Amino acid sequence: MVILFYHLFRFFYLGAVRLLSIRNKKAKKWLQGRKNWQEQLQIWRTQNPSNQLIWMHCASQGEFEQGRPVAEALQKNFPHAKLVVSFFSPSGFEAAQKQKLADLYIYLPFDSASNARNLIALLQPSVAIFVKYEYWYFYLKTLQQQQIPVMLISAIFRSNQPFFQWWGGLHRSMLQCFTHVFTQDASSYERLTALLPKESITVSGDTRFDRVAGIAARWQTLPLPEAFCSDKKILIAGSTWEADEKLLEAWHSNNKEAWKLMLVPHEINVAHLNKIKSLFPDAIFYSQLNQDDPLTDASVLVVDAVGLLSKLYRYATICYIGGGFTRTGIHNILEAAVYGKPIFSGPEYSKYREAWELKKAGAYFPVSDATALSSAINATDVEIVGKIAADYVTSNSGATQIITNWIQEKRLLTNA
Repeated sequence: MVILFYHLFRFFYLGAVRLLSIRNKKAKKWLQGRKNWQEQLQIWRTQNPSNQLIWMHCASQGEFEQGRPVAEALQKNFPHAKLVVSFFSPSGFEAAQKQKLADLYIYLPFDSASNARNLIALLQPSVAIFVKYEYWYFYLKTLQQQQIPVMLISAIFRSNQPFFQWWGGLHRSMLQCFTHVFTQDASSYERLTALLPKESITVSGDTRFDRVAGIAARWQTLPLPEAFCSDKKILIAGSTWEADEKLLEAWHSNNKEAWKLMLVPHEINVAHLNKIKSLFPDAIFYSQLNQDDPLTDASVLVVDAVGLLSKLYRYATICYIGGGFTRTGIHNILEAAVYGKPIFSGPEYSKYREAWELKKAGAYFPVSDATALSSAINATDVEIVGKIAADYVTSNSGATQIITNWIQEKRLLTNA
């Protein structure tokens, strides 16, 4: 009966995507990216006949960044192994194309018994790694049946998830397919011990800490933003949405004398940028800058470019993280914390362990409006609070080493 419901879910999901693809660009890319996948993968595999292959699956870009430290460590330790990274969403696939990390990026073919058999037969992975979540029944069952080691890394489990409900039999059966689960925290470990043997679970921590630490360690100067930041205190607001930008406009209009604002919106399409222009008519835009512009005279800089945010936070006096007025909640606060910055956001943060831990430690401050933001900033000792944030990242790093040590100990890959 449970499998019947899964088949119905697959049927309606695929039908909905096909219907949406008529007008929705993302749905269209989702379908087009999966066309002729077997032929293309067969050609690549013929040209790359390595005996060892690491398959990492990520839902989207965020999970790719989360899994990246493990992939990099495995490539360093096992340079002869090929790395294939699969994605469920077009946004993750497209963002990854700009990276040189993997030997091949692919869309995960839609979950079915035949697709699972064919993909795994073509890849012949030595090990499979799923990042954080994404539970696909036929892929996991096929990996288990073929005795291919499969790991779930940076996993987090909450009591309201299907695994722990009376109706969650399908999810529990998928969980049984993992050779080993590496959890972000002890509470996830405790919940899992009711479903899995303790020896198949390890509390490793979250690999995102290693990712942001690595970015900070490789940081390089960005000349134009540095010129903008040279003469006043700087609030850098990253991954902002419209509600965040309205709050920041109200705050900045009362703090222009002492503060500059650097805005890095989550979406940089024309419609969103036009709304930002109406809120900040005197703002300058990164895409229109050149070396001769008098950046010290500007009060607001809008960075309408991708790939810079994790480096820009270093220039901040304080950081504001967008998404706190959306149902999904805030974006990545660790990218700011690693540089030792006090962090502010809108009020929606409860889904994120690092947010409530940093809040408890006194380095993260959710606010509901511009007045609350001003009060919180004025009450913040930047140096003391920043040290708390940086120490938090340092103390939580190391998940990558735990995971890769386990793979080496189990001899899942060799250097032959």
